[in-house]
Amino acid sequence: MNQSQSLHSKYAIVGAGLMGRLLAVALAQRGAQVNLYDQGGCDASGAAARIAAAMLAPLAESAITEDSVVRMGIHSLPRWKQLIDKLSTPVFFQQDGTLILWHRQDASEAERFTSHLEKNCLHNPQLSLPQKLNSTELRDIEPGVADRFMQGLYLPDEGQLDNRQLLDALLAELNLLEVKCHWHQAFDPEQLRANHQYECVIDCRGNGAKDAWSSSVNSLRGVRGEVVRLYAPEVKLRRPTRLIHPRYPIYIAPKENDVYVVGATEIESDDLSEMSVRSAMELLSAVYTVHSGFAEARILEMATQCRPTLKNNLPEIRVQKDKGLSDLIMINGLYRHGFMISPAVLDSTLELLASGQSNTALELGLSISSNFGKTARTSSHKASLCA
Repeated sequence: MNQSQSLHSKYAIVGAGLMGRLLAVALAQRGAQVNLYDQGGCDASGAAARIAAAMLAPLAESAITEDSVVRMGIHSLPRWKQLIDKLSTPVFFQQDGTLILWHRQDASEAERFTSHLEKNCLHNPQLSLPQKLNSTELRDIEPGVADRFMQGLYLPDEGQLDNRQLLDALLAELNLLEVKCHWHQAFDPEQLRANHQYECVIDCRGNGAKDAWSSSVNSLRGVRGEVVRLYAPEVKLRRPTRLIHPRYPIYIAPKENDVYVVGATEIESDDLSEMSVRSAMELLSAVYTVHSGFAEARILEMATQCRPTLKNNLPEIRVQKDKGLSDLIMINGLYRHGFMISPAVLDSTLELLASGQSNTALELGLSISSNFGKTARTSSHKASLCA
């Protein structure tokens, strides 16, 4: 979108989680007028993005997701650095790779995992090959775990950021850009379309948009995730670390000031109640086996949230153009990959708004459908706003 196109444009964004804030900032930076609506407060306490490790790990995730999501993750890694650099408030960002560990009894599972990643790298040359580490190499790269593990796997180039710092920094940017934020207002996007104030209404409500997606074959559901935030000054891990385990694999994401985000659970449920005893025991027991310093860690928070997930577990952008109404764009289904892929979704949406089509979405395999009709995902069709 160029500056002249956006100066006289006015947009409404419903939902001020990660995607809503990213889009509101990007449009406002381009000179557009933006109104942002959210049923919650400015702290994003109800957003899935607040309960996340914010790991940017396309190779690690390639073991469990489709190629299109991996391509979106590869696209998004350098974009995150660019987006953060434009913010007035600093955000912790790290790109020192991912460490994979396993206990001796899980060596066969680790071999299968490594083989899978190597095949994915051959299929997608943009991915960097995983590096097998012996005990000496492991001690050099992550000395804090070398006493408990004799080997590991290093995935170069992968990264992470601090999700809560980012949400706060985006909020500060919204204020600097004079975006009109309407907190504690649960607007239906259809209401905003009907009042003719906006060129386009963008629905970023996540699970709040279930009714709008209910008539689709690719309906929306919540997938419960649980994380523990720990203060562990004795640990000193340098990068995100994942533990291979047949029953409860975990990830440990070190943030600034000795804070660690630990998670792994994925439950097909919309339940937002507190963490179960079983989940807490499994997470804490597993993290202790990685580093003994976690024994004296302080539990800062046990949190749960449901990730907005479409039936096919893939993100989708929908576009609706109706006579007499503002255009509508619906963005949803970022699932467990919200931070990893959101810059790719952002860039695709900005292209749609600017020109009615998105080459980025076409190249990456991001699904875009027009007037809720046939989904365009193949290279033979342009990702376009046109019905």
